[in-house]
Amino acid sequence: MARFQTVVVANRGEIACRVIRSARDAGYSTVAVFSEADAAALHVRLADQSVCIGPAPASESYLDIERVLDAARRTGADAIHPGYGFLSENADFAKACEEAGITFIGPASESISVMGDKARAKERMEEAGVPCVPGHRWGDQATAKVDELVKAADAIGYPLLVKASAGGGGRGMRRVDSAEELAGALESARAEAEAAFGSGDLLMEKLIEGARHVEVQVMADQHGLTLHLGERDCSVQRRHQKVIEEAPCPAVDESLRARLGAAAVDAAAAIGYLGAGTIEFLLAADGSFYFLEMNTRLQVEHPVTELVTGLDLVDMQLRVAAGAPLGISQEDVQLCGHAIEARLYAEDPERGFMPQTGRVELWSPATGEGIRCDGGICEGQEISSFYDPMLAKIIASGPDRATALRRLRRALRETRLLGVQHNAAFLDRVLKHPTFDDGQATTSFLEQEFVASDEGGDEPEAWVFGVAATLFMAGRGGELAGWRNTGSSGTSMVKLRCGEHSALVHLTTQAGPRYVARLGERSFAIDRHGIAGQEQRISVDGVCSSVAVAWGADCGTLHLACGGGSYSFERILPGSEAAEGIADGTIRSPLAGRVASVQVEVGAVVNSGQPLLVLEAMKLETVVVSPCDGVIAAVKVAEADQVARGQVMIEIEVAAEEE
Repeated sequence: MARFQTVVVANRGEIACRVIRSARDAGYSTVAVFSEADAAALHVRLADQSVCIGPAPASESYLDIERVLDAARRTGADAIHPGYGFLSENADFAKACEEAGITFIGPASESISVMGDKARAKERMEEAGVPCVPGHRWGDQATAKVDELVKAADAIGYPLLVKASAGGGGRGMRRVDSAEELAGALESARAEAEAAFGSGDLLMEKLIEGARHVEVQVMADQHGLTLHLGERDCSVQRRHQKVIEEAPCPAVDESLRARLGAAAVDAAAAIGYLGAGTIEFLLAADGSFYFLEMNTRLQVEHPVTELVTGLDLVDMQLRVAAGAPLGISQEDVQLCGHAIEARLYAEDPERGFMPQTGRVELWSPATGEGIRCDGGICEGQEISSFYDPMLAKIIASGPDRATALRRLRRALRETRLLGVQHNAAFLDRVLKHPTFDDGQATTSFLEQEFVASDEGGDEPEAWVFGVAATLFMAGRGGELAGWRNTGSSGTSMVKLRCGEHSALVHLTTQAGPRYVARLGERSFAIDRHGIAGQEQRISVDGVCSSVAVAWGADCGTLHLACGGGSYSFERILPGSEAAEGIADGTIRSPLAGRVASVQVEVGAVVNSGQPLLVLEAMKLETVVVSPCDGVIAAVKVAEADQVARGQVMIEIEVAAEEE
């Protein structure tokens, strides 16, 4: 029955690891492909063979069809699993595999082509009788007149969404609340869509407010059987990208589930779909639902479906691609219990979810009953700016939603990730928010209810600075350079910085509690009670707890997890630039990434808040604005340059304040 023996996994990170493990369990040999930046990555270590396919930029490695096919030829592989992202929904890639005689573990190229164009997909769904959101697509977009589009928008009704036809993930998407906003939204959405997907084609759709994002998993074999495997609720999103998903949806009963499932099966059958796919719907408060798009691949959130159905979706993909029947009927698909998944991202939630880079100094995911972690990172790995910021998925399941939710919160608190800033604490706050706890979150939840009520940076509590100062004092090699004696016996002083926050700590060594840390008027008695690996027992004012600790290579950076948060502290040495501060007119990169565009030149007059340049990292764009009024004195970067975090990019001669 087997049509192939060796599978190339044309992806990276946690999904590559997931597919490699399932393929090996099914008896297949595996091949990992990797960029130069991923030479030491976990997926490379797991595979039977591996092939470097180019430099770090995805366009020169993971997105290069010929290089991926060459890796298959060089290793004698006869099948390719694309994972998700990268080339997974690229019809040209699927067709190239077909023409090369390599089994593509996914749908036919024609199915990908049809569903990859949102406007074309919507037409096919309307023909199949699947409910669709009211909208408008126009022909020759280059010559379309704004006044005609305004008339079409008026017919749809505001608010509406301008969306890229060729992609997703929130790229090329703009909300429009009035006719006056339409022209600007079209222009900016088209520019972003062209940069992200190579096509500036757009469509307009009615914005269904207060809706849930609900998707249905489908699976189809080569013997005419198409099944649905229940639904997932993916409403918790930031920047139109999912953060938390669960199955089943709290708002779906058996009757609605049957109708959603039937519509999803009709949608897949209408294009002769094969393999695993997802039909995405908007579910309105009144129970009506509308086709949104189809993802012609495995989804990031597929584990929650696996946990409530007991099915292995990757194994099913392999079976279908090999020509075997699914071997189950729709009646065999039963949903049991509940599962919730949280995406662990390298990002700063308090700064607009800005992507973060760094070196993984400690990685210890939680374990226990009902806990699953799909990860693709390992200690010592560099998290770069070239790829998606998702690091791992923490998933919990249980007999009911309340149990799954409790287990997931515990798992997030017990997961240790140090060295790169991440969103675990943010995820925990989302999970305990009353709206989510009650199962009432919609697609507007984070924007309207959560972020707005929790805006502002998270400054470590004073005692955390005290713990950090104590660990610096007792760190590798004893007392470290950079401490200053304040004149009293046994007392030293150090300035520490954690993100945007800094504190001056006076630390006194004494009998009894080994250290007393003083920050301003507050003092804390701190002691250490033993070390077990990278976990230390620390007491603060007599209350003992476990603290995870990891040091940077030069001992000048300390990463620690305590009190439900993860922090990175730096010593600020006397006389250093960090200690003295930076002039308001010096613009440094807030992240490691690529300069997408520079919007000013030397001599230009700028105002506070004016955009200066755009950075791109991990598929997201960050606009850097001027912090002051002044004149551009120097531009030290150009478009397409790679910049490090903290690198000087622009210098501004600050305008003198008026008397």
